[in-house]
Amino acid sequence: MLRVENYSATECLRDGREVEIRALRPDDKDDMLLAVGRTGTQSLQRRFFVVKRGFSETEIAFFMNIDFASHVALVALAEEDGRKVIVGGGRYIVTDPGKAEIAFVVIDDYQGQGLGTLLMRHLGVIARKAGLQELIAEVLPENAAMRKVFSKFGFQARRGRDPQVVHLVLTL
Repeated sequence: MLRVENYSATECLRDGREVEIRALRPDDKDDMLLAVGRTGTQSLQRRFFVVKRGFSETEIAFFMNIDFASHVALVALAEEDGRKVIVGGGRYIVTDPGKAEIAFVVIDDYQGQGLGTLLMRHLGVIARKAGLQELIAEVLPENAAMRKVFSKFGFQARRGRDPQVVHLVLTL
């Protein structure tokens, strides 16, 4: 059986840089907050749908307290200045039996290198092994890069709750 909390894989970005994709750990909090600080305002708005420069303690606790059953989170780490740092991440959260909402963020310096695709591939494998039947993504219409990533995996547009957001669904 897959132990998601121990998940780890090594991948290469388009430009040849190596990244480790692994389960988020409780001791990643400071590095995660540093990654948020390195992410542009527009990138954060595309992820959270509002201008965001920081998080409350409640939000931080939500993002860090992962049970690897109903809330699964992976981070991507790259070596910079001799140490590994978080450069992106993805997660899914089970919203209904068999269904989970999925989302990603990649710091600006690593966008366009295939990191979103790599994170999606790894989360997709985990979701299938967990028995999920559907992944749901909410994406702003102007976020063409993320829409392209989701389309590669076969996500289909469906009517969602908010007409200002593109609602995408992948049947596993």
